[in-house]
Amino acid sequence: MTTTYDAALRPVGLRVTQFAILRLLQRLGPTPLTRLAAEAALERTTMGRNLDPLERRGLVRIAPGAADARERVVVLTEAGGEAIAAATPYWRDAQARINARVEPAAVAALADALTSVS
Repeated sequence: MTTTYDAALRPVGLRVTQFAILRLLQRLGPTPLTRLAAEAALERTTMGRNLDPLERRGLVRIAPGAADARERVVVLTEAGGEAIAAATPYWRDAQARINARVEPAAVAALADALTSVS
């Protein structure tokens, strides 16, 4: 399924993991890196590696925390919001194609299984 989403998002230059991180930031607002990793069920170092290309493209900004300069806070930039808007129709199209091929009960079972693992 990841391949399907990655192929669908290729025109906007995002991978599905990057799109998911951007949408998570859109929902959470400025978020400490540690919390963002926890929300995404990723290790902090893995999240950092995923953020590097997003930061290079100007889609996110990583700044020192207000209360503790050692803390890193991840902020969705305006360009990041625009990337989400551009990618969403492609993601929805991929989602519809997957939903047409996979039984809804199987999707629900997979989501339950993944939730119990994390």
